[in-house]
Amino acid sequence: MTITAETLCVEIFADGADKSSILQLAANPRIKGFTTNPTLMRKAGITDYESFAHDILPVIGGRPISFEVFSDDFDEMYAQARKIATWGKNVYVKIPVTNTSGASAVPLIADLARDGVQMNVTALFTLAQVETVSEVLKDAPPSNISVFAGRIADAGTDPLPIMQRALQIMRPRPQQKLIWASPREVFNVVQADMIGCHIITVTPELIAKLCSLGKDLEEFSLDTVKMFRRDAVSAGYVL
Repeated sequence: MTITAETLCVEIFADGADKSSILQLAANPRIKGFTTNPTLMRKAGITDYESFAHDILPVIGGRPISFEVFSDDFDEMYAQARKIATWGKNVYVKIPVTNTSGASAVPLIADLARDGVQMNVTALFTLAQVETVSEVLKDAPPSNISVFAGRIADAGTDPLPIMQRALQIMRPRPQQKLIWASPREVFNVVQADMIGCHIITVTPELIAKLCSLGKDLEEFSLDTVKMFRRDAVSAGYVL
């Protein structure tokens, strides 16, 4: 069966912090949730973290959204997480798997799980991390585990076996969802869908390309040739 944007089972979460893009994507029923992080927010020029969150929450229609703690101190992370969790029932608190010194965030995650905080544990790269985090979240409320498949691929490692095994590890805990994070191309959406990954975070630039899924390759070839010709004419090139 040809995979198209309409036949995808993996949930598409829009990844970004640009308000105009979020407003546009919020009108798209294919977008099932949203994710942000401090890097994306800084890139978008956000200066007031909490005001941005309260500005965005009313426009996304109750769909899940992740906001990340930004302290490097676990006690302060805990305080930030508890505050962020009050912003809405659809809010997931993003917790990095370690702090910048490499110290494990598992004790913090355990404390927040006991408090009933919905989390998106982020920046996982290894199966050992998945095993540990999934175990500590076994009695937690709905939780997401974000494995950075795109960055794993950037390191020259095939992320597909890692993602498949992560799904197996998490399967006994149905309240946990695996996120394919940092995709690099539309085909990653197809890969995530084929293995049964629950969620993939996709930038607005890649979301715009989803309409190419299932396109006839001969037609795609012709469209590409037409593009080259159109741009050459528009540029006024002569030899």
